[in-house]
Amino acid sequence: MTQASTTPRSVRRRHDREIVSLALPAFGALVAEPLFLMVDSAVIGHLGTPQLAGLAIAAALLSTAVSVFVFLAYATTAAVARRVGADDLPAAIRQGMDGIWLATFLGLAVVAVTLPTAPWLVDLFGASGTAAPHAVTYLRISSFGIPAMLIVLAATGVLRGLQDTRTPLYVAIAGFTANAALNVGLVYGAGLGIAGSAWGTVIAQFGMAVAYLVVVVRGARRHGASLRPDAAGIRASAQAGVPLLVRTLSLRAVMMIATAVAARLGDAEVAAHQIILALWSLMAFALDAIAIAGQAIIGRYLGADDAEGARQVCRRMVQWGVVSGVVLGVVLVLARPLFVPLFTGDPTVQDTLLPALLVVALSQPVAGVVFVLDGVLMGAGDGPYLAWAMLVTLVVFAPVALLVPVLGGGLTAVWWAMALMMTVRMLTLSFRMRSGRWIVTGATR
Repeated sequence: MTQASTTPRSVRRRHDREIVSLALPAFGALVAEPLFLMVDSAVIGHLGTPQLAGLAIAAALLSTAVSVFVFLAYATTAAVARRVGADDLPAAIRQGMDGIWLATFLGLAVVAVTLPTAPWLVDLFGASGTAAPHAVTYLRISSFGIPAMLIVLAATGVLRGLQDTRTPLYVAIAGFTANAALNVGLVYGAGLGIAGSAWGTVIAQFGMAVAYLVVVVRGARRHGASLRPDAAGIRASAQAGVPLLVRTLSLRAVMMIATAVAARLGDAEVAAHQIILALWSLMAFALDAIAIAGQAIIGRYLGADDAEGARQVCRRMVQWGVVSGVVLGVVLVLARPLFVPLFTGDPTVQDTLLPALLVVALSQPVAGVVFVLDGVLMGAGDGPYLAWAMLVTLVVFAPVALLVPVLGGGLTAVWWAMALMMTVRMLTLSFRMRSGRWIVTGATR
């Protein structure tokens, strides 16, 4: 008898309802986030090529700066969910406030570094003489919105920990709508050019941060939780985030190595690689939504001292990950004649793209398991193991990827190396899941 079959059908259905109720709104919020950049690109694109090139450089720098601090959402979700499971809402919200204060201080520090170094950072990316001034303008203005962006990350973690993924969806939709209106009004109506787009995005981001803070502050007052910064709590939030920071940096290193290797293969290869990355990221949103549900649900079960419930829901989410990966892989293969011409009409790029795309499709079930187990271990607060597992993966991946230009195989070989990376991650995370060492119950780990 399999592990899945030992779980009563009624329990599996309850887990399914929990997963869907959290994952669907989370997916909507995740998809809404990149739409900010799409709106900025569409509006600025009509100003001219130098402005659009400047936006591309500034946006790459900003997204890197913010993605490094994604642990603010992940660590906060796990910590808050544990206290929700322990039926201690005041402590849960207090923990969330510590994460928000940490986000505020980190955001101010990033602004202090970015403002004076913006020209140097833009030059580091090799911006042309015509694009550089626009990139510096956009980067400096947009940096004022970084504290708001980090507050949004932390506050999103608070609400996810409270088992609420609907509010982040509503806030994301409102933020996207406001950003679009402000961009058009300030760029064209007020004639501010690329600066208007940057200011519009900053205003929208602060609006989102205020909306989140209103929700969190109301909850704090309702449950008598303190809003003041607590040095010990902020320090604990930072310590919990360090391993996840290592994990994120290691994952970013993998992506940078893959792109650098593709760039060495030729223009057609790197162009095809960028298209695959865009598709891979889109599919990652669907799988990450299940992982977010896992963070919230697992944290709650462990906080409630329900180790068996955590095991059962973990197994069910792994099944969800596998099925979702299979579906995404099949859709990717069947729909490729429809979407490939939308990205490029160059026959050389298309010929380079197709075999690598098949590798990506085949690896999606593995990716489904990886995303789910990543979320499960984050929800369990097992950050140190995630950090070591990702470092091991980087050590395995880097030499294999760097040998591709020497041994041959082109872009397809690069994505076979990426498939190897995901397989190593699956093996290391599955080993941890089966060991049971991630299961530590109680309000704190």
